[in-house]
Amino acid sequence: MLTGSYDVGLVLVSLLMAMLASYTALDMAGRVAAARDRAAAWWLAGGSVAMGVGIWSMHFLGMLAFRLPIAMGYDPSITLLSLLIAIASSLFALWIVCQAALSWSRLAAGAVIMGAGVCSMHYTGMAAMRMSPPIRYDPLLFVLSVVIAVVASGAALWIAFHLRQGMLGVRRLRMAAAVVMGGAIAGMHYTGMAAARFPANSHCIMAESGVSTGWLALLITIFAVSVLSIALIASVLDLRMEQRTAMLASGLADAKQELQFLALHDSLTRLPNRTLLNDRLDQEIQNARREQTRFSVLCMDVDGFRQINDAWGHPVGDQLLVEVARRIRSVIRSRDTLARLGGDEFVVLADVREPGDAVSLAEKLLTAIREPAHIEGHELHVSLSIGIALCDGFEQPGDLLRNADTAMNHAMALGHNGYVFFESSMSGDAQKQLQLLHDLRQAQERGELVLHYQPKFNAGDGAIVGVEALLRWNRHGLGLVPPGDFIPLAEKAGLIFQIGHWVLDEACRQMRAWRDAGHTEWSISVNLSALQFNHAGLIDMVRDVLRRHALEPRYLTLEITESTAMRDAGTSLLILEQLHAMGVNISIDDFGTGYSSLMYLKRLPASELKIDRGFVRDLTHDTEDAAIIAAIVALGRTLNLKIVAEGVETREQQEFLTRLGCNSLQGFLLGRPLPAGQFIEAVTGQSHAAAWDSLQLPA
Repeated sequence: MLTGSYDVGLVLVSLLMAMLASYTALDMAGRVAAARDRAAAWWLAGGSVAMGVGIWSMHFLGMLAFRLPIAMGYDPSITLLSLLIAIASSLFALWIVCQAALSWSRLAAGAVIMGAGVCSMHYTGMAAMRMSPPIRYDPLLFVLSVVIAVVASGAALWIAFHLRQGMLGVRRLRMAAAVVMGGAIAGMHYTGMAAARFPANSHCIMAESGVSTGWLALLITIFAVSVLSIALIASVLDLRMEQRTAMLASGLADAKQELQFLALHDSLTRLPNRTLLNDRLDQEIQNARREQTRFSVLCMDVDGFRQINDAWGHPVGDQLLVEVARRIRSVIRSRDTLARLGGDEFVVLADVREPGDAVSLAEKLLTAIREPAHIEGHELHVSLSIGIALCDGFEQPGDLLRNADTAMNHAMALGHNGYVFFESSMSGDAQKQLQLLHDLRQAQERGELVLHYQPKFNAGDGAIVGVEALLRWNRHGLGLVPPGDFIPLAEKAGLIFQIGHWVLDEACRQMRAWRDAGHTEWSISVNLSALQFNHAGLIDMVRDVLRRHALEPRYLTLEITESTAMRDAGTSLLILEQLHAMGVNISIDDFGTGYSSLMYLKRLPASELKIDRGFVRDLTHDTEDAAIIAAIVALGRTLNLKIVAEGVETREQQEFLTRLGCNSLQGFLLGRPLPAGQFIEAVTGQSHAAAWDSLQLPA
């Protein structure tokens, strides 16, 4: 017998090739399982070729590593046949592991068929040497090689089936499995080689005409590695493309879901918006009609929100709205619907059938919202104005919401922090309010807003010391509208800052004109609403207006009510200090009607206190009012503040206030508000309040 030997280097290369082929097989199984339709067929075909080439190359390198003391060669056609057998076996293996299930019977049958294919490839490759006399095989080792092939094939199929999915850490598991599978494949090959017996007189028929073995090992290695590398690179690129596509698809799905959500929900509070509310309201109406029952609609406005939003900025305002939404949700039941219609307006569709139950729910809501909210270091206080409309199933959604909103407006008009049930008599008032708001929005463009000026007289000598600018609306075709009828509406509609800017600008313009005409001893007073006072742009607005009209700040007095100044005393102090630093005078209007902390009052940089007309009206008949005025005058002197009394309508009031020590007086007795032209005509040549009284002025 001829004794053979092995090239250790080629043996190691063949072992590495077996492991690389095994890893490629596992990776291809994953790609085929993940692909669909025609892509799966292409991956199955390409993977079979790559896997078959890898396994065949390992076997052929193992044969090339075997050395006999005779010249060797290989029959090309038989060698090609062994390669085709390897590819066919790989095709079958990939097909098996890509099935939905792998039963034990299918695994056993697959292991036998694939093992037979691997053995056929090996022994066909051995036959390509065309030995004469033919190679003989040791029966035991031959059978052992077949058993190893079947067992190795079964293990490979089982591992490939369970590692085909892209689970976490699957690449590390495939690498470990490739080492085991490569070792098993190499074990089968070298067991089959060990079974071969070469007689002493053997020679290779293909030694002269067959494929030379000189550079064959290197060429096969390069070829096989190239094929396997291309397959793996294509797999990696396809996997990344698949992952990116999946991420994109997932992102698009999430974006679509978010867009669908935002189309029906408020982006800030994540509550249903008007669109979704109308849909649910329609469902509730149909259900009430079908079940012959009732439900309640509560429309809510957050009292004081605009002031907070203007004073502390939108971020704080947004957080406050989120907190309000959370508190409302904590009160209502899970089957009720809470929606935000925009701004600070919320709506609840409640499964509440009786007025008494609706009252109970409204009171719970009022209690929950009245609790202070602590946001970014600020203690914020708000309340609710609630309008309630009961539905028995025969109303239209739009009418029902309009009714609840009308009732809410009445609750606001009654002083906020309360609830009102809708009554049919309210509808007419609602229409009037809507028309009033519509006309008010166009009033400034149409030039319907005008200022009337009321003089302030020195209590001692009757000389005019100042003028108060009072806003009037000359509504088209309807005459003058009292401020009390449209100022609250302007505040609710968010128009007050725009209108207030016009008032300040026009008053300063007129004051500049009067000063240029020689009235240098006058100053002008302008009232600020609570919303204006707390607006973040107030300081810049005042500064810009004064600069535009070249008016010295000391000739401007800004009047704020006592309740506005004391609502948030700390914040008010900061705003007033900035105005004072600018040189603007500050007047505390309606003094005595609210609650003041003397600690804060003495710190406010005010220049005057204005006694409310309510105390002046009954001054000569009510000793308590007289005592209050005397106390205010004494307080003003102590704090070095000027005292202005408004609402003077009788000589007795004038004389009494003068004796008490008031610095300035203002009222219909002394001078009524007039447009600028009539005002200057009335004061021309008049140096005393008595002269004003002699004029025939309109009431």
